Amino acid sequence: MINTSSSMPIETGHPVDIAATLDLLSARQAGEKLIAIPLRQRAAVFGYMSLHKQVALSRILDRSDLAEIVTAMSADDRADLFNYLPQGEQEHLLRDLAQEEREDIRRLAAYADGTAGAMMTSDYATLPANLTVSEAIELLRREAPDKETIYRAYILDDERKLIGSVPLKALILAAEDTLISDIMEKSPIRARLEDKREKVAQKIARYDLLALPVVDSERRLVGIVTHDDAADAMQQENTQDFHKIGTVGSLTQSVRDASIRVLFTKRIGWLALLIFGNLFSGAGIAAFEDMILAYVALVFFLPLLIDSSGNAGSQSSTLMVRALATGDVEMKDWGKLIVREVAVAILLGAAMALIVFPIGFARGGYEIALTVGLTMIAVVFVGCLIGMSLPFILSRFNLDPATASAPLVTTISDAAGVIVYFSIATMVMGM
Repeated sequence: MINTSSSMPIETGHPVDIAATLDLLSARQAGEKLIAIPLRQRAAVFGYMSLHKQVALSRILDRSDLAEIVTAMSADDRADLFNYLPQGEQEHLLRDLAQEEREDIRRLAAYADGTAGAMMTSDYATLPANLTVSEAIELLRREAPDKETIYRAYILDDERKLIGSVPLKALILAAEDTLISDIMEKSPIRARLEDKREKVAQKIARYDLLALPVVDSERRLVGIVTHDDAADAMQQENTQDFHKIGTVGSLTQSVRDASIRVLFTKRIGWLALLIFGNLFSGAGIAAFEDMILAYVALVFFLPLLIDSSGNAGSQSSTLMVRALATGDVEMKDWGKLIVREVAVAILLGAAMALIVFPIGFARGGYEIALTVGLTMIAVVFVGCLIGMSLPFILSRFNLDPATASAPLVTTISDAAGVIVYFSIATMVMGM
């Protein structure tokens, strides 16, 4: 247990900065500093700390201290902590909380990870439509200490169905005897419980919202997603996409804190799988051994050509993965984009062929130069089409398009490039 009488100095500053400092300390040192902070600020600091450190602290803090912190935390933050704890520790935590907090945690923790339900908070302000502005302001004044945000209040009917919303600014500017129903914004932008977190974040960004209400199948308000939680979710999503693009398994902790075993297991899978993909390139080379022995100069250009194919494919893949992630393009756009990509790929291949043609002529004469030039056009064309099409194919089968990563595209493009190169060489030399 932590010694609550510790006299260690507490660093002043914003809770985010304090949390970042405590994250660098051992769990025991961080706990000693944390419990010396006033409760409300303590809960804010605890909520900004990494989940790994929160779990470590939950195991050494006095149970009553932990219960106080969790009770004072925002509803979505304590649900995140609860989901991260092993089942046995979850039960211990629930027993130390009041019934209201227990029920709130169970409800929020029940939603599928990566959905609006999993990232929403139940700390929101509501108003009935029949209140006057003065009555509404007084009600918000009483509720404000327990709500995450009161900048926008949500208007519900008798069945808790969302019928409108009203910003705090509108309440302040309106006459005191004005009815809420007269100034509320009807049919506000909303999300459904099952909506993916990317879609939620995109709505918040598109409509420039501070918070987005979340409703169930019967349009009853069940929570809100705040802009800061949406930003955190998008950061996590982008991090996962970067990991997938690098064929690295999803990390649940920072790279700084990850062990050698974790980093190894997250990286070996795809690397081992891509070995078998690269065998196709070797098989392609083996099939043209006689051609290679007869024209050794061809080997000089092999890395250049297949790397150009992979690079062009990676460019196309990166553009499409990002466009699909942001909603800039959709599955229905594939036909139009493939036509445009064909034109771009031919222009890129021709420009790169002009660069390598003189080099090929210098190394092996006209036949080698022609082979290298034609191959450059062909492999860049093939690489671009592979790189652009893979994200759409994966999306069509409900897979993450980020899996169409640079190593995967490069491996496929390399195998195709070898076959294209020596096939063109056979045709040109035969002529």
